[in-house]
Order: sequence, then C-alpha cells, then structure tokens
Amino acid sequence: MRELSRSQQIKGLIGWLVLAYLAAAIGAIASVNAAAFYETLQQPAWAPPAWLFGPMWTTLYGLMGIAAWLAWREPGARPALVIFLVQLALNALWSWLYFVWQLGAIAFIGTVVLWALILITLVMFWRLKPLAGVLLAPYLAWVSLACALTWSTWQLNPQILG
Repeated sequence: MRELSRSQQIKGLIGWLVLAYLAAAIGAIASVNAAAFYETLQQPAWAPPAWLFGPMWTTLYGLMGIAAWLAWREPGARPALVIFLVQLALNALWSWLYFVWQLGAIAFIGTVVLWALILITLVMFWRLKPLAGVLLAPYLAWVSLACALTWSTWQLNPQILG
C-alpha cells in the first residue's frame, strides 16, 4: 500500500464512491421509466422482478467504489483504474442504449463488452489487492445475468428493441 495519510484515504474512498454513484446517477436518469418499460416487455421466465434492480445496483456501485479505492491505494494501480473508468462509463451508457434509445442489438453488444471489461478489471484489481477483485465478483455475476436478459428481451421483443 502507498503511504497515505488517514485524511487522504478517507478523501480517496469518498471520491471513488462519488464517482461510482455518479455513473449510477447518469444511468438512473435514463432509467426513470425503466420499471414501466421493463414490465411492457415480453420476458423470459427467469427474469428478475423490476423491483430488484434498484437495490442490486445500489449495492454493486458501492462495492465498485470500495474496490476502486482499495486498488487506488496500491502502487501501479493506474492501468487498472483506467480500465475501471472505461467500464464504468460503458455501464452508465448501457441504460441509455436500452431504455431510452431502445437499441437491443447495441445494448447486447454493450453488455458483452462490459462483461469483458469487468473481468479484466477484476483480474487487474485482484493482482493489486485480492479483496478489490473479490468485491467485483458480484458485479460480474449480475452483468452476466444482465447480458443474458438483454439478449433474451431483445430476441423476444424485436418490434420494440429491434
């Protein structure tokens, strides 16, 4: 770990959490009517209920911010943090692709790319600080589900997400 004062560490933690929740807010703006839109879609039987997405994403963004903070404290973290920021931006963009612009194919491709970037980030964070990588595992799992759900809803609703 780099030598950081307690004050620097607290400011760093707050900064990474703010950044993660800023991405959440950008996605949330696009998701204002997401629950209503989601309910209109034909969905696979295994689709999670709409109410689950908010609490799940709130938790995952918190874990992302903490993971980034843990990685940030380690020497040589810059490349991993750049990948983290790229995946965070793509994460925020996805809600716009799917809910606002209703681009099923592009949203699906976005989830595949996002999944790959999360995996890369997880591995890079793990190498810096194993706990930072572990904290991204639930995010990777949820985006795996999101990828399958995006594909399924796109295929089941070509008239809306065509």
